[in-house]
Amino acid sequence: MKARRSRKKRPCTQRTNERPEWVQALVKRANVQRFSTLSEPPSAHNPFLDTLQHTATNQVGLVSMRIGHLDFDDRPLFLAPMEDVSDPPFRILCKRYGADMMYTEFVSSAGLLREQEHEHQKLEIFDEERPIGIQVWGGGIDEVRNATPMVDAAGPDVIDINFGCPVRKIVQKDGGAGVLRNLDKMRNITAAVMEEATRPVTVKTRLGWDDDSIHIVDVARMLEDMGVAALTVHARTREQKYKGDARWEWLRTIKEEGTRDMPFIGNGDALDPEAIEAMFEETGVDGVMLGRGALGNPWIFERAKTYMETGELPPPPDWEERVQVVAEHLSLKCEWLGERTGVMEMRKNYSSYFKGFRNASTLRHELMQPETKAGVLEVMLNFKPDAPDIQVPAAKLPEETADPDAVDTKKPDVPDDLPSPGGDGADPEVGTKKAELPASMAS
Repeated sequence: MKARRSRKKRPCTQRTNERPEWVQALVKRANVQRFSTLSEPPSAHNPFLDTLQHTATNQVGLVSMRIGHLDFDDRPLFLAPMEDVSDPPFRILCKRYGADMMYTEFVSSAGLLREQEHEHQKLEIFDEERPIGIQVWGGGIDEVRNATPMVDAAGPDVIDINFGCPVRKIVQKDGGAGVLRNLDKMRNITAAVMEEATRPVTVKTRLGWDDDSIHIVDVARMLEDMGVAALTVHARTREQKYKGDARWEWLRTIKEEGTRDMPFIGNGDALDPEAIEAMFEETGVDGVMLGRGALGNPWIFERAKTYMETGELPPPPDWEERVQVVAEHLSLKCEWLGERTGVMEMRKNYSSYFKGFRNASTLRHELMQPETKAGVLEVMLNFKPDAPDIQVPAAKLPEETADPDAVDTKKPDVPDDLPSPGGDGADPEVGTKKAELPASMAS
């Protein structure tokens, strides 16, 4: 499937003579220039990215783990498979900011077999993203077996099996974490994928179904004996979903008692550089997978690497640098999906990108209005984050009444599958509108 592009070019009508050079570059790119492919680096100069890449380039890399034919330097960082988040634009952005490997959104084996366009689109990967794994899930052994050749043909570096998604609608189909109630089925699905795949197979799962059925050490031993190339464990049970603290003590137990040579990757509450280093130090995992910590925060990978290498924590990007990253993300979205769809899809990302800035809620409200890439950029470039507090306009009363109780409280007409905004209490690794359905951070 080829990347879909916007066919329209709009002349630059904005005044740029009084704006900084980096702003002029963004405006020019938004109105005139288009990427030839998703893998082409952006033309606008980004000093924040340059600084982080310079730091990473000067670090001494030590091979610490191998997944199939893939060698990784010491303490590799992985982008988690997050539904409605880990699409090509976001993956490419994370790669540019230091992710060692990433995974796609989880792909429904049943959807592939039914030729659903949305599921087949998830198989689309680009060279700049490599190494990359495509994650697949399914509730039936034959279903997953028959879908595996389709996944394999897409050319990922590895195929990952989702045995950890806690979402009810997935579990009810015996997929995701539902398999934790039937370890024989887990073994059979894994064997089916390995029989059909021509590339390494990895697994992502959880500690167990609930506290009374934590058999993860035995599961790790079983998977390694089967020849699974790597194991990632989210340190919560299915019953916990994303509540409470991740139980890192289990990660150390798995590493010490459940694995011998199989690479082991930890996941859960790795939300900032300090926590990432702490997971390595406290658990002994070979790698760390980031989910919520990367949402609206793709630079976390390089910041974490710099922190682990030097002990110094680089500051997060300032306002101008953050606008550059958002503009880069938006451009990639529009190149992949076309301008109108790209602009609409990008709306779900603004909350996490601008969280913590003064008047962020006002900015988010304003960013929901434009329907063109240039319009979105104009809002960001004209916004003053240090201005006095601004109130978001209240909903207007219907013209025929002044009764406040008559206000139309229907939600805006936006896609149902937007992920919830970031934050420790939310579940951004999800793409459903129901809070209890944190669809697929995958596991």
